[in-house]
Amino acid sequence: MPSPRRFSQVPYQGPPGSTELLLVRHGASADAIEGEDFELLDGHGNPPLSDIGREQSELVGARLALEKIDALYVTTLRRTAETAAPLVRLTGLQPIVEPGLREVRLGDWEGGLFRQKVADGDPVAVRMLTEERWDVVPGAESPTEFSTRIRDAINRIAADHPDARVVAFSHGAAIAEALCQATGSRPFAFLMSDNTAIARLVLTPERWILRGFNDIAHLQP
Repeated sequence: MPSPRRFSQVPYQGPPGSTELLLVRHGASADAIEGEDFELLDGHGNPPLSDIGREQSELVGARLALEKIDALYVTTLRRTAETAAPLVRLTGLQPIVEPGLREVRLGDWEGGLFRQKVADGDPVAVRMLTEERWDVVPGAESPTEFSTRIRDAINRIAADHPDARVVAFSHGAAIAEALCQATGSRPFAFLMSDNTAIARLVLTPERWILRGFNDIAHLQP
């Protein structure tokens, strides 16, 4: 009598041609100081990393250097390039700039004012968080524009890197939007990721599959 067949559990593998995308939020950026504005780049606040942010970047870079990485992306904003710098140094990968993954544009509240408005419990900030809409802020990017550019940027990465693992250093709201699109969640459901936290997506032409969120094992003692 033949032995019964066995069916072992096996590690997950993405479908052939899929792309594993590791979305890394930038390290902590410099403090916003009342009465002083960050420099702007194409309408976006462009602060450098803080000392803590640079320490976080070294830790996440050392961790990701242990993985096989085929490509590395940053946005136009300096905090992503500064966060990627340790990984660039350890791997020799040259960063590719993807402007579409930059942070949501906050209109009149750019330059550091956004942090102050949230900290002070400004009624518009409260409404923004309650309604989960960035465009409550005067002059902010519309939901349609924001979601479209994030989707288009990620689709470009997937098209250029089939059967590959890619790291993209991005921003809190941009990562939250990508994960919202992957899962069909509320708009702000994934908003509060930590600095240098890693989120993992598997990208296929049919759908995006969420494999991890807010992974900060590299920051733990």
